[in-house]
Amino acid sequence: MKDLWELFYTFAKVGVMTFGGGYAMLPILQREVVEKKGWATDEELTDYFAIGQCTPGVIAVNTATFIGQKHRGVAGGIVATLGVVFPSLIIISALAKVITAYAHLSWVQHAFAGIRVCVCVLIFNAVLKLVKSAMKDAWCWGIFGLILVLSFVLAVSPILYVLAAGLAGVVLQAVKGREKK
Repeated sequence: MKDLWELFYTFAKVGVMTFGGGYAMLPILQREVVEKKGWATDEELTDYFAIGQCTPGVIAVNTATFIGQKHRGVAGGIVATLGVVFPSLIIISALAKVITAYAHLSWVQHAFAGIRVCVCVLIFNAVLKLVKSAMKDAWCWGIFGLILVLSFVLAVSPILYVLAAGLAGVVLQAVKGREKK
């Protein structure tokens, strides 16, 4: 029971400390789950983010579910999910009326503009950490570069890019496996 409470508390702390939702939670999740608790490695967390982005739902919720399930099974997944969602439900319910009542004020609009800038910085920081843990060799950089260029040139669903990158990774590993033999 103590482990489940710790899961709930940790993910509630992540949920309450984040203004921007999904991607803004990435650096906070990394610090709490990898650095402080040791529930996952940077590589595992990167995998959870990737899978969490491809599955239906919010990336932070999906990631919390994966980590909770890994740490304490199905009950851990449920508790971690509730933990990450609970603060948002409370805060949004409490602030919804206040925000709509004062949204016309310029200082409120400026405050939200500042929060958006902060969220962008947090996302950029998370991307840098993900790049450090995910980019292991020249082949990874090649796949990254190709997908980046294609994403600017072609208006294709991101799902297709993820599938193409995954397929490229599988093919490259198969080729590397043959070269070692």
